[in-house]
Amino acid sequence: MNLILLQPSDFVDDRMAELFDERAQHIRKVLKAEPGKRLRIGLLNGPLGVGTVLAVDKHGVCINCAMEEKDPPQPRIDLLLAMPRPKVLKRLWAQLAALGVGRIVLVNADKVERCYFDSHVIDPDFYNKLLIEGLQQARCTHLPEVLIRPRFKPFIEDEFDGLFTEHVKLLADPSGEKRMDGFDFDAHRVLLAIGPEGGWTAYELEKLQAHGFQLFGMGKRILRTDTACIALVAEANQLAADSVTPAQV
Repeated sequence: MNLILLQPSDFVDDRMAELFDERAQHIRKVLKAEPGKRLRIGLLNGPLGVGTVLAVDKHGVCINCAMEEKDPPQPRIDLLLAMPRPKVLKRLWAQLAALGVGRIVLVNADKVERCYFDSHVIDPDFYNKLLIEGLQQARCTHLPEVLIRPRFKPFIEDEFDGLFTEHVKLLADPSGEKRMDGFDFDAHRVLLAIGPEGGWTAYELEKLQAHGFQLFGMGKRILRTDTACIALVAEANQLAADSVTPAQV
């Protein structure tokens, strides 16, 4: 845990927060903090800051919080992901938050098992804990927005265009001849579409391209969903960072 991530409900006044859960245990047992110890803190969906420990006991920790004036930059990468196997998605939640994804849309596809959408791994009480774990690992505060869309065609036809209006839309598929670094990332948000391990169908590829997606590939190797997600999101974030000029920082 490289950041103590706070929520508004943790505050007893404008500056003081009290913790009684696993964060307090981490502060006591791992950081071995005593009064006066300074900690890296952040407000969920808000600024980073420095917390000074005021009191520690077996029940909890009291922290005085000094937050920065500006929030950290929002992630520029969003993800449209064909619903993976639940055990794979369980592994992905924290990693996607740590890498920096602004919005995650889990969508159905022809080669997705319908029962995947009945899994507890898409329950907000389950995945939010893992997303926060990823944020604390990466010292980030922006919680990804998660949308679950179990019907592919209605989502693409009725909702998609309103959600992603000014994005560079990139569709990962082995048939794509262009590489990701061949697209213009300058000043744009980026939406990556990653299909199921069996691949998008011809209909799905056609439908996505009709709504602005451009095909790209990453070579002849066929990757598992979790490997592809981590590799592609990491590359997209680096390309987005490289496209920012000094005046934009």
